[in-house]
Amino acid sequence: MSPDNTHTPAHVIDPAGGCPHALNARLRAQGPVADVVLPGGVPGAVVLGHEALKEFLAHPDAAKDARHFPPLHDGTIPADWPLRVFANAQGMHTADGADHRRLRSLVGNAFTARQVERLRPRIEELTAGLLEDLGRAAAEAPDGVADLRTHFALPLPMSVICELLGVDPEHRGRLHHLSNTVIIATDTTPAEAMAAVRELVELMGTIAAARREAPGDDLTSALIAAREGDGDRLSEAELIGTMRLMLVAGHETTLNLISNAVRALCTHRDQLALVQEGKATWSDVVDETLRWDGPVSWFPFRYPTRDLTVDGTVIPQGTPVLAGYTAAGRDEAFHGPDADRFDVTRPTAARNLSFGHGAHYCVGAPLARLEATIALERLFTRFPDLDLAVAEPELPHQRSFIGNSVESLPVRLSRG
Repeated sequence: MSPDNTHTPAHVIDPAGGCPHALNARLRAQGPVADVVLPGGVPGAVVLGHEALKEFLAHPDAAKDARHFPPLHDGTIPADWPLRVFANAQGMHTADGADHRRLRSLVGNAFTARQVERLRPRIEELTAGLLEDLGRAAAEAPDGVADLRTHFALPLPMSVICELLGVDPEHRGRLHHLSNTVIIATDTTPAEAMAAVRELVELMGTIAAARREAPGDDLTSALIAAREGDGDRLSEAELIGTMRLMLVAGHETTLNLISNAVRALCTHRDQLALVQEGKATWSDVVDETLRWDGPVSWFPFRYPTRDLTVDGTVIPQGTPVLAGYTAAGRDEAFHGPDADRFDVTRPTAARNLSFGHGAHYCVGAPLARLEATIALERLFTRFPDLDLAVAEPELPHQRSFIGNSVESLPVRLSRG
C-alpha cells in the first residue's frame, strides 16, 4: 500500500495497545497510510496523516456499513472475532446515507450547542460534589493520594450521560465495566468479549424496558416514543445500538480527555501557569489535549466501497480501515516541526480531528467540550497545586489500541 510501490511489511497490532505516540511517529514516517494486521490475523489499514485522515473521513466512498467488508460475512473471519462488536453494532456509527441521517436526527437535537449549554448548571453542580469527594478521598488516604479517574474524571461524564439517557444509578458501575471491556480493552479473549457484549445488550434492554414502563424526560424515552410512533423509524436493534453508542461515547472518551489533560498540565506546569495567568483559556487546554494526546487512538472501522487513493496511497476496496486520531494529532506536516510539544497557545490545535470530520463528526462533541472545560477549570481552581503522585512514565497505560489514556491517575491535591 506504499505510495512509491515499495513493500513495507504490515504492522501487526498488539491487542494490549500501550502509548501510541512512538509507534505513530514510526509509521507516519513511512507514509500517510499504513498496512496493519488486526487481532486475529485480519488484514487492514490505518490512516495516520492529518490531511489524509481528513480526506478519508469525509470521502463519500468510505462507508461505515460492514456489508462492504466481505470477509466478515463469507466465513473468512470467525464468528468470535472480538472486533465484530464494532462492525456488527447497529446505529448511526455503522450506517451510511439516508439511514445515518435518520438515526442521527433522532438524537442530534439533544446535543446541539444550545441544548448542551442548558446542562451547564447541572454539570457545575456535579463537578462541585465530585471535587468534595476527591478531597475527602485524598484526606482519608494514609499517603494523601487519590485516583482522579475513579473519583472525578469517570463519575462526571458517566453521571451526565446516564441522566440524559434515564439510566438509574444502580446500573452505572456495571455499565462502565462492560463498556470498557467491550469497547476500550482490546486484549480481552473472544469469550470474554462476547460475554460482555451479551450482558451489555441485556442491560440496555432492561434500561429500555424500565423507560417503556415509566417514560421520563430523557433521551431513551424519546427514542422509544419515536420508534413506537413510527415503527419504520427505529428498530429494536437500532434502539439498543443507539443507547449503547450514546453511553460508551458519552463517558469513555470524556473520561480519557479529562485524564489526559490533567496529566499534560501536571507535566507542563508552564502551560498550566499560562492558563492560570489568563494568557490562555481552558478551552485552549481542551483543544491542545485533543490534538496532542487525544482520548481515542485508532478507531474502527470504515470500508472503501472502491479502491481509493488517499494522499497518494491506494487503499483497496473492502479494507477495514482504522482512523488514526492520535497519529494525525502529531503530524508535523500539518502542526509543524514541534508537533510533539504540548502548547496551549498553538494556533492549529482547534483544527484537530479527534471528534472526527464530515457526516460522522461526533454528535456529542459540544457536551464533551463543556464537561472537560468545566472539570478542568474547577479542579485546578480548587486544587491549584494538584500534581501526579507518581512519575508520569510509571502510570499504567490502557491495554487498548483504541482508547488512549491511563488505567489510573493517582494525584496529590497539594504539595508538601
